[in-house]
Amino acid sequence: MRNGRVIDPGTGLDRVADVLVRDGTVAAVGTGLAAPEGATVLDVTGLIVGPGFVDLHSHVHSIAGQRLQAMDGVTTALDLEAGLLPVARAYADAAAAGRPLNYGFSASWGAARAQAHLGVEPDARLETQLALLGDPGWQRTSSTEERRTWLGLLERELADGALGIGVLLGYAPRTDPAEFRAVARLAAAAGVPTYTHVRELVEADPSTPVDGSEEIAIAAAETGAAMHHCHVNSTSRRHIDRVLTTLDRARAAGSRVTVEAYPYGAGSTGVGAYFLAPERLGAWGITASNLVLVETGERIADEARLREVRERDPGAECIVEFLDERDATDRALLRRSLAYPDAIVASDAMPVLWGDGVLDSRQWPLPPGGSTHPRTAGTFARSLRTMVRESGTWSWAEAFRRCAYLPARVLDDTAPSARAKGHLGVGADADVVVLDPTRITDTATYLDSVRASVGVVHLLVGGVPVVRDGALRTDAYPGRPLRAEPR
Repeated sequence: MRNGRVIDPGTGLDRVADVLVRDGTVAAVGTGLAAPEGATVLDVTGLIVGPGFVDLHSHVHSIAGQRLQAMDGVTTALDLEAGLLPVARAYADAAAAGRPLNYGFSASWGAARAQAHLGVEPDARLETQLALLGDPGWQRTSSTEERRTWLGLLERELADGALGIGVLLGYAPRTDPAEFRAVARLAAAAGVPTYTHVRELVEADPSTPVDGSEEIAIAAAETGAAMHHCHVNSTSRRHIDRVLTTLDRARAAGSRVTVEAYPYGAGSTGVGAYFLAPERLGAWGITASNLVLVETGERIADEARLREVRERDPGAECIVEFLDERDATDRALLRRSLAYPDAIVASDAMPVLWGDGVLDSRQWPLPPGGSTHPRTAGTFARSLRTMVRESGTWSWAEAFRRCAYLPARVLDDTAPSARAKGHLGVGADADVVVLDPTRITDTATYLDSVRASVGVVHLLVGGVPVVRDGALRTDAYPGRPLRAEPR
């Protein structure tokens, strides 16, 4: 790649240079590099060359979803908030199907509890886990024997290469806080992070056993575990300033707390989630009409209809409008989440649905009728557009630090192979994005959610082109697993 503006957040390099990739790794970075015989030479004058984006929070376990993420600059897509169980099967299924991007999974706290409480045999499928979200059987506090059982399951998963423990605490927010501390102690002993969807904030539920953001800080301080706070923008909503202050105190005291955010005022989850019960919506400052079913586009008319849908299909994906992106004050809240020092960009990407149980496609462009949350297709390009091009809040170097370097560093102690990601040092994995700084933007909307981002000119995964000259390569499946190496 000749004459691009090379940004390496690992070394602070930001200048015009050449990048030589050989055998799946970065072989040299410098000016006037000689092209080896037979090399493919790309003139990237006027473009930015940087490490591919590492998404710590992606629920797309499909070729269709990963292709949308590739067009958004992502080279590694990991499901760490929810995780899958058993991870051995999750890795095997992904390898058998082929993946455009690198992939990996955490151990699923929710699925482990469902097995211990309900006897549900896990099948490493997100759809199964979504269908269980509304079942109160796994949401209650565990008995001593049940807790021993699911802690044992999580320990087994970590031995099988899980990248930490994914904790959907916000979906079982009445559980005994001692259970979360037990998870944190297990994680600390194993040397892996937890990735937590926190329980309700005290502002939303004064009767909560413990404030969700305070709980992260307490557990990190008491156990020494590395604790990652998922999508702080959506769980904090209009209380973001208080939550970020809480995290500031924890970090200043030496706790290992990291945080992520995405640039949308609406979330997405299964409609059966605890916090979407009709009686809970007021705590979020929303009504039933702020929920839209992804597969059909139906906006829920009222609480009676919401109860009906939750009963019939609790795993149905829905959009949850928690901020008004048309309102300047709400947009500023989103920007503050992203601008928080060292906040990581992560998508919370959701599966693409076509109806009638169709969850994937190898066709490109995607066949008509597909739908998802627009963050699946546009999180990273939208972050670059709003935070660099439009507001100037980040420099381009800072953008690559937040989208590539910092997320990879969360995994350094858990998966040593992650140390070769998120930067362009010699010997780094050749996971590289080349983008046009004048054109990069999202195009997906809530009404047309599978429109690919524009401005990613080239994308290499392990040195293999997945995007070339702005076009996706449909024959490219170079994705490789990222696994933990147990202590």
